[in-house]
Amino acid sequence: MPQLREKIYTSEDYWNLPEGERAELIDGQLYMQAAPSRIHQKLIQQFSKIVGNYIDANNGDCEVYPAPFAVNLNANDETYVEPDISVICDKNKLNDRGCNGAPDFIIEIVSPSSRKMDYSTKNTLYTNAGVREYWIVDPEKERTTVYRYEEDAAPIIIPFTQSIQVGIYKDLSITIADLL
Repeated sequence: MPQLREKIYTSEDYWNLPEGERAELIDGQLYMQAAPSRIHQKLIQQFSKIVGNYIDANNGDCEVYPAPFAVNLNANDETYVEPDISVICDKNKLNDRGCNGAPDFIIEIVSPSSRKMDYSTKNTLYTNAGVREYWIVDPEKERTTVYRYEEDAAPIIIPFTQSIQVGIYKDLSITIADLL
């Protein structure tokens, strides 16, 4: 007996979601997103401010975009993600709809509904797309998993109380416990 095929969604479906609904489109499948918690939003705001202020103070070319912000990782029609924080250094990747291609630095803040997606699915997507650095900030476990894909090294797990050096900026460190 043949298996039923799942519907394959495209960017048209993604861009035509009803007002107020958020989802990510990964390999042709829509994944609805729940409203984030207060801590989640506070961390997004703090990361945006810290990284944005660093870029401004150093006359940097990169730009910081907090969610919701569409990232078409491979410039195809079947994958749009909305990382919590995207840092893009190549302005040619930016247009009015978001980013076409891999951001340089991505931060995802884990929520109970996103745990598997952030640790597994997105990790694979980001490494394959060419993201340089990926942080998974896990408030429940009070730790951050840092992937520096360019270094081709194992991930580093850092407690919230320890300072984390931002790999794409050698002189910027963040202690997440200080943000809460």
